[in-house]
Amino acid sequence: MTTLNAAWLVKSEPQKYSFSDLVRDGRTIWDGVRNNQAALYLKAMKIGDQAFYYHSVQDLAVVGVATIVREAYLDPSDPAGRFVAVDVAPVRALKTPVPLATMKAAPELTGMAMFRQFRLSVTPITPEESAAILKLAGE
Repeated sequence: MTTLNAAWLVKSEPQKYSFSDLVRDGRTIWDGVRNNQAALYLKAMKIGDQAFYYHSVQDLAVVGVATIVREAYLDPSDPAGRFVAVDVAPVRALKTPVPLATMKAAPELTGMAMFRQFRLSVTPITPEESAAILKLAGE
Protein backbone atom coordinates (compact mmCIF):
# COMPACT_ATOMS: atom_id res chain seq x y z
CA MET A 1 0.00 0.00 0.00
CA THR A 2 1.22 3.46 -0.77
CA THR A 3 0.94 6.05 1.96
CA LEU A 4 -0.73 9.09 0.46
CA ASN A 5 -0.93 12.53 2.05
CA ALA A 6 -1.11 11.40 5.66
CA ALA A 7 -2.31 8.55 7.81
CA TRP A 8 -4.62 8.48 10.79
CA LEU A 9 -5.95 6.10 13.37
CA VAL A 10 -9.70 6.33 13.90
CA LYS A 11 -11.40 4.53 16.76
CA SER A 12 -14.90 3.16 16.93
CA GLU A 13 -16.61 0.83 19.34
CA PRO A 14 -17.47 -2.24 17.25
CA GLN A 15 -20.88 -2.63 18.90
CA LYS A 16 -21.72 0.92 17.76
CA TYR A 17 -20.11 0.97 14.29
CA SER A 18 -17.66 -1.75 13.31
CA PHE A 19 -15.39 -1.99 10.31
CA SER A 20 -17.75 -4.59 8.85
CA ASP A 21 -20.54 -1.98 9.15
CA LEU A 22 -18.38 0.42 7.12
CA VAL A 23 -17.77 -2.28 4.51
CA ARG A 24 -21.50 -3.01 4.35
CA ASP A 25 -22.38 0.70 4.00
CA GLY A 26 -19.56 1.52 1.57
CA ARG A 27 -19.12 4.97 3.13
CA THR A 28 -20.04 6.81 6.31
CA ILE A 29 -19.86 10.15 8.03
CA TRP A 30 -17.30 10.27 10.87
CA ASP A 31 -19.21 12.51 13.22
CA GLY A 32 -19.82 13.04 16.91
CA VAL A 33 -16.21 13.98 17.71
CA ARG A 34 -16.36 16.56 20.50
CA ASN A 35 -12.74 16.76 21.62
CA ASN A 36 -10.98 19.90 20.35
CA GLN A 37 -7.67 18.13 19.56
CA ALA A 38 -9.44 15.31 17.70
CA ALA A 39 -11.48 17.93 15.81
CA LEU A 40 -8.24 19.61 14.71
CA TYR A 41 -7.06 16.25 13.38
CA LEU A 42 -10.33 15.85 11.46
CA LYS A 43 -9.81 19.33 9.96
CA ALA A 44 -6.32 18.28 8.82
CA MET A 45 -7.57 15.21 6.92
CA LYS A 46 -7.45 15.35 3.12
CA ILE A 47 -9.19 13.28 0.49
CA GLY A 48 -7.11 10.17 -0.13
CA ASP A 49 -5.55 10.05 3.33
CA GLN A 50 -5.38 6.59 4.80
CA ALA A 51 -7.13 5.80 8.08
CA PHE A 52 -6.46 2.71 10.15
CA TYR A 53 -9.73 1.54 11.72
CA TYR A 54 -9.32 0.59 15.37
CA HIS A 55 -11.98 -1.25 17.37
CA SER A 56 -12.05 0.25 20.85
CA VAL A 57 -13.64 -0.92 24.13
CA GLN A 58 -13.86 -4.52 22.90
CA ASP A 59 -11.55 -6.31 20.44
CA LEU A 60 -8.89 -3.56 20.95
CA ALA A 61 -7.23 -3.98 17.57
CA VAL A 62 -6.59 -2.28 14.26
CA VAL A 63 -8.85 -4.27 11.95
CA GLY A 64 -9.01 -2.42 8.66
CA VAL A 65 -7.93 0.38 6.39
CA ALA A 66 -10.23 3.16 5.22
CA THR A 67 -9.74 6.30 3.18
CA ILE A 68 -10.95 9.85 3.59
CA VAL A 69 -13.45 10.63 0.82
CA ARG A 70 -14.76 14.00 1.99
CA GLU A 71 -12.81 16.62 3.88
CA ALA A 72 -14.01 18.39 7.03
CA TYR A 73 -17.45 20.00 7.00
CA LEU A 74 -19.85 21.08 9.74
CA ASP A 75 -20.93 18.06 11.77
CA PRO A 76 -24.70 17.75 11.30
CA SER A 77 -24.96 16.09 14.73
CA ASP A 78 -23.58 19.22 16.44
CA PRO A 79 -26.41 21.70 17.01
CA ALA A 80 -23.91 24.39 18.07
CA GLY A 81 -22.08 24.17 14.73
CA ARG A 82 -18.66 24.09 16.42
CA PHE A 83 -17.38 20.69 15.34
CA VAL A 84 -16.64 19.01 12.03
CA ALA A 85 -17.07 15.61 10.43
CA VAL A 86 -15.39 13.83 7.52
CA ASP A 87 -16.56 10.99 5.31
CA VAL A 88 -14.68 7.71 5.17
CA ALA A 89 -14.90 4.67 2.91
CA PRO A 90 -13.46 1.19 3.42
CA VAL A 91 -10.36 0.06 1.57
CA ARG A 92 -9.94 -3.43 3.03
CA ALA A 93 -9.86 -5.48 6.18
CA LEU A 94 -6.37 -6.21 7.43
CA LYS A 95 -5.10 -9.71 6.68
CA THR A 96 -4.63 -10.17 10.44
CA PRO A 97 -6.01 -7.72 13.02
CA VAL A 98 -3.27 -6.01 15.06
CA PRO A 99 -4.16 -6.14 18.78
CA LEU A 100 -3.34 -3.28 21.13
CA ALA A 101 -0.97 -5.52 23.13
CA THR A 102 0.99 -6.31 19.95
CA MET A 103 1.19 -2.63 19.06
CA LYS A 104 2.40 -1.69 22.55
CA ALA A 105 5.09 -4.39 22.36
CA ALA A 106 6.42 -3.21 18.97
CA PRO A 107 9.44 -0.94 19.45
CA GLU A 108 8.69 0.96 16.23
CA LEU A 109 5.28 1.97 17.62
CA THR A 110 6.27 3.22 21.08
CA GLY A 111 5.94 6.87 20.05
CA MET A 112 2.42 6.61 18.60
CA ALA A 113 0.16 9.55 19.40
CA MET A 114 -2.53 7.01 20.29
CA PHE A 115 -0.48 5.93 23.30
CA ARG A 116 0.00 9.51 24.51
CA GLN A 117 -3.59 10.60 23.84
CA PHE A 118 -5.42 7.32 24.36
CA ARG A 119 -8.88 8.83 24.86
CA LEU A 120 -8.88 10.59 21.48
CA SER A 121 -10.96 8.97 18.76
CA VAL A 122 -8.69 10.31 16.00
CA THR A 123 -4.87 10.51 16.05
CA PRO A 124 -2.17 10.94 13.39
CA ILE A 125 0.15 8.11 12.38
CA THR A 126 3.61 8.55 10.85
CA PRO A 127 4.63 6.73 7.64
CA GLU A 128 6.90 4.50 9.74
CA GLU A 129 4.03 3.62 12.05
CA SER A 130 1.80 2.86 9.06
CA ALA A 131 4.44 0.51 7.67
CA ALA A 132 4.88 -1.17 11.07
CA ILE A 133 1.14 -1.77 11.49
CA LEU A 134 0.89 -3.26 8.02
CA LYS A 135 3.88 -5.51 8.72
CA LEU A 136 2.31 -6.68 12.00
CA ALA A 137 -0.86 -7.42 10.02
CA GLY A 138 1.11 -9.68 7.68
CA GLU A 139 0.91 -7.32 4.71
